[in-house]
Amino acid sequence: MIVVTWNIQWGRGVDGRVDLKRIVDTARQMGDFDILCLQEVADNYPGLAGAGTDNQFAQLAALLPGFHATEGLAVERHTPGLGRQRFGNMILSRLPPSQVLRHQLPWPADPAKPSMPRMALEAVFDTATGPVRVVTTHLEYYAAGQRAAQIEALRNLQLEAAGHASNARPATQAGRPFEPRARDGRAILCGDFNCDASDPPIARLQEPLGGAPAWVDAWPLVHQGQQRPHTVGLYDFAQWQGKPHCFDFFFVSQDLAARITRVEIDGLTQASDHQPLLLDIDLTR
Repeated sequence: MIVVTWNIQWGRGVDGRVDLKRIVDTARQMGDFDILCLQEVADNYPGLAGAGTDNQFAQLAALLPGFHATEGLAVERHTPGLGRQRFGNMILSRLPPSQVLRHQLPWPADPAKPSMPRMALEAVFDTATGPVRVVTTHLEYYAAGQRAAQIEALRNLQLEAAGHASNARPATQAGRPFEPRARDGRAILCGDFNCDASDPPIARLQEPLGGAPAWVDAWPLVHQGQQRPHTVGLYDFAQWQGKPHCFDFFFVSQDLAARITRVEIDGLTQASDHQPLLLDIDLTR
């Protein structure tokens, strides 16, 4: 299974042009992905430079015919004069997810910092070796306390999922919402975490979890001892003031760590202010 994750900044490149086809084409050039996880997808947000009133969730789905489009809304509002506005994450997958869960992340009040609601979008896929959860998220940038609370939520989410596996329910509700579907601790977590690899929240995310396989940073599993490339601010000097960071990650549950075969970062594209990442994992045996 090949997974690509990318904060696409609503398709806006360093050249200021919004081009969703360029986003999809660039992701495809990295590899023949089975799952594409996107952050910062907009619908009817003319306040975002170049986004206009387009429904990018629908446009991205149309650019990948045959893929299954799953939306994850962090922000959904109705604004006088504009109507419904939506902003969030998206998963496009070659296979249909067996189930989808949308997790609203903590948003504790912080009057000193600008902030917005955040969420984690989870899709569960049936593979030859059992169910695997793919979770994509985009954590708070400005308010460190909110980001820390969101890290704790992602840890708790892993505990919750592992608990579902150990508490399997009888299949007595077929065709109803109570019908059990497979869900366990085997998972891939990706997205924009808005903090650097050396920052305490990244270490906290990977601390042991009693009763569940811990999250593990995928990059050093394949590139042990190698310098981790930056993933944001390489080319957009106006927004990032010449200070690149590594904000974008793949984590895997500890029980999947030995299955990772490749992790790559496209350090050349300027189709967004972030760089896309690719993970290849063997789920065939």
